[in-house]
Amino acid sequence: MRTLERGTLLSFALLALSALLIAGCTTADDNSQTTTTTNVNAPAASPSPSPQKLSVVPRPQKIADQQAQRGAEEQAKPALKILEPRAGQTITGSTVNLKLALSGNPLNGYKPHKNPNGMGDHIHVILDNQPYEAYYEIDQGPFELRNVTEGKHTIRVFASRPWHESYKNPENFQIVTFTVKGGGDASRPTTTNSGQVMANNNAGARSNANSTANTAGNANAPVQHEGHDMAASTAGEVDPRKPLLTYSRPKGAYTGEDADPIMIDFWLSNAKLQGEGGEYRVRYMIDSGDAQYIDTWAPIWLTGWVNGKHTIKLELVDRSGNVVDNGGYNSTTREITVTR
Repeated sequence: MRTLERGTLLSFALLALSALLIAGCTTADDNSQTTTTTNVNAPAASPSPSPQKLSVVPRPQKIADQQAQRGAEEQAKPALKILEPRAGQTITGSTVNLKLALSGNPLNGYKPHKNPNGMGDHIHVILDNQPYEAYYEIDQGPFELRNVTEGKHTIRVFASRPWHESYKNPENFQIVTFTVKGGGDASRPTTTNSGQVMANNNAGARSNANSTANTAGNANAPVQHEGHDMAASTAGEVDPRKPLLTYSRPKGAYTGEDADPIMIDFWLSNAKLQGEGGEYRVRYMIDSGDAQYIDTWAPIWLTGWVNGKHTIKLELVDRSGNVVDNGGYNSTTREITVTR
């Protein structure tokens, strides 16, 4: 009997010991699994893109070389005269023909003409406060604007070099305001006779123009020339006797070596900058960057652009930093695209 009891007690002890061993193994396995999960490293965060840091640099050597090759032409003083439309003229219909006369004292061989490489001397033509279009062959007929909307409009012109730097002599710049009666379709853009978009006439015109231009087989589709994507102009009536800043460059799409540096150039009327003894400054802002200033009427080149779209605001301001009012034309914003 005692022998049986001892055997029974021994069996219970062995069973209890086995249970403890099994529990211990299970706990160790669970702890090992938890530790493994905890030690898995999260993937590293993607690095942030480098911020854009722009700086002013000297005129690029390739431009300096072109100037040297042009010789006396660089010292030309082109004089433009707008023959049509006349100041104050009322034009019936939606087509406006721009006729120019070119002279110079001296002209030194300056002649608008597109070379085989697609460049050359040309005239910048600006309708209202939209981006310019280049007019190359002024001897071959007028610069034709189609679908000009009803109301008052302003055209500004000035002679430019192949790299779009304007001549700065006073006779070079001309401005005319005229009225269109019974004009074109306000839901469609204003174009040249070759389809280059001169103005988007409402908020929907840009998308309409782009979608139409991308429709295969549409030979009459308006073309977004030089990559500019334009919103409708918000500028009003301009007074040619008041200080006036005319935005010229940058404009459109910049690729390859043309994407750095990029030139800022403008035309200035009835105003003198502080660096030349005047009371005005040209303020520019790139994207959301701080305001910078130009105090001498000359182009500047900026380096350090990153790929993508950028906005450039150019303003004429007084000594107090206030924008000089002239129909809204003295504060202009453009969008460009950079691909390096």
